[in-house]
Amino acid sequence: MSQVEDFLTNDEEQRIVEAIRSAELSTSGEIRVHLEKHTGKDVIDRAAEVFHWLKMDNTVERNGVLIYVAVEDHQFAIIGDKGINEAVHQNFWDSTRDIIVEHFKAGEFTKGLIEGITMAGKELQHYFPWQHGDKNELPNEISKG
Repeated sequence: MSQVEDFLTNDEEQRIVEAIRSAELSTSGEIRVHLEKHTGKDVIDRAAEVFHWLKMDNTVERNGVLIYVAVEDHQFAIIGDKGINEAVHQNFWDSTRDIIVEHFKAGEFTKGLIEGITMAGKELQHYFPWQHGDKNELPNEISKG
């Protein structure tokens, strides 16, 4: 098994998927998690590539959020699409990043991702509240590369 496959158990993955589903109940925003073994690039640059590869830049309101994790490198990034970046203050993701870092340092990867997803969902609902007719535009499953 690779480090990506061993990073989370099936149960942990399902708990994260459920956190995404729950977070998206109150927002039209789309949240995804992507895991990779390693990136040879700057983590933000690689996250931006994955964001595009996952077609997260094709949502109606341009309000997708990606939590990208390079498992072997012990690095992660949170990036949002154009609609989010135009609507929120500059330090919008700092508190979400900080809570993920706190849990990752303690080896609590699932808890860090779930709390990060939950916080992202709460932040997104302020700027992109769920409205009647909103649909889930992107899968909630964890993607892996």
